[in-house]
Amino acid sequence: MRILFLTQVLPYPLDAGPKIRAYYTLRYLSKQHEVTLLSFVRPGDPPEAVEYLRSFCQAVHTVPMRRSRARDAWHLLHSLASETPFLITRDWVPEMTKKISDFGFRISDFDFIHADQLWMAPYALLAKSRIANRKSKTVLDQHNAVFQIPRRLAAQEPNPLKRALLELEWRKMAHYEAETCRRFDRVVWVTLQDYQAVQRQISDSEPQIPNSAVIPICGDPEATPMVARRADARRVTFLGGLHYPPNAQGVHWFAEQVFPLVLAQVPDAVLTMIGKNPSKQILDLKPQIPESSLEVTGYVADPKPYLEETAVFVVPLLAGGGMRVKIVDAWMWGLPIVSTTTGAEGIETRPGENILLADTPEAFAQATVHLLQNPDEGQRLAQAGRRWAEQRYNWRITYRVWDQVYAGLGANE
Repeated sequence: MRILFLTQVLPYPLDAGPKIRAYYTLRYLSKQHEVTLLSFVRPGDPPEAVEYLRSFCQAVHTVPMRRSRARDAWHLLHSLASETPFLITRDWVPEMTKKISDFGFRISDFDFIHADQLWMAPYALLAKSRIANRKSKTVLDQHNAVFQIPRRLAAQEPNPLKRALLELEWRKMAHYEAETCRRFDRVVWVTLQDYQAVQRQISDSEPQIPNSAVIPICGDPEATPMVARRADARRVTFLGGLHYPPNAQGVHWFAEQVFPLVLAQVPDAVLTMIGKNPSKQILDLKPQIPESSLEVTGYVADPKPYLEETAVFVVPLLAGGGMRVKIVDAWMWGLPIVSTTTGAEGIETRPGENILLADTPEAFAQATVHLLQNPDEGQRLAQAGRRWAEQRYNWRITYRVWDQVYAGLGANE
């Protein structure tokens, strides 16, 4: 079968959750199908990444994604005057629509059009509309119940104006997301909770969403050795894009409300934040925490040296949707994890066996201190987490479900 695979982020290198999902799905599908990748690229994407993707894709085509504060402001005004959510308006790029309309090959050559994430759904539907006989089938891979992200951010936002904008955004997104999902031939979900959350936005009298499968985000244990952690490790590490609002909000909560309680009992602990584009709110934490106890690294191509010194890997998220790939990564690296319930949402866990869960500052601090003071307990959690990842989150095994999705969606149904 011939598949046109649309992505909002170039799915390589594997330095973000959405890239990991798209990459291993692309790898799996390309083993049995002819896959053409059409992806947005950003200024920081290395040219060698495109060449690497060409090594297993039939072809790779790219379109630049350019963002700025001025563009975002214009898109926000446009969204406020319409029913389209800001997050969708912002990523409707004329160059991508032109690429689809003026492609050097015929869209009708494809049996399937695969949209990776909700942002690419409008482009997949546009591509199908260009096919006269409409024989191609559409697949949407929903990484998140997207409306849940602004909804949860709104619940924690103290600024009345920002809270009002987030409230408006999530209500628009809830309607848009449900309506868009219904227009696809199949929708694949990362978690059952996401499917149920979006489905609840639809009344019983309306057409329901086609739910073909739940396929979690996976990694590659065979290619990911456990990190050799130092016995005297004192880092409390967070890893994730610090520009992403749920990450920024969560790590700020941890730094302000949890970490001081940790330092009171473990004065030599070091909070390490690894991720690109830390917000001003995060950078402003430096005067509030002793200089020797806080390190904000920015983007790090190879975090291994920091992971080797990590005693506790924290996922203190208060908002978000889908799965936190950072938990799967930490399991594969062999790191002991403390997470909020929201941070671990959508992931099969065994609290107390392969992860510790805590939702209040006091409980989160207590769990973190416990692992800092009991490295043997941390090692037990880490080893159990690694085994769990090998069994439950190995793309070579779990992604076989994609065969059922595509086999049950014959192009000429």
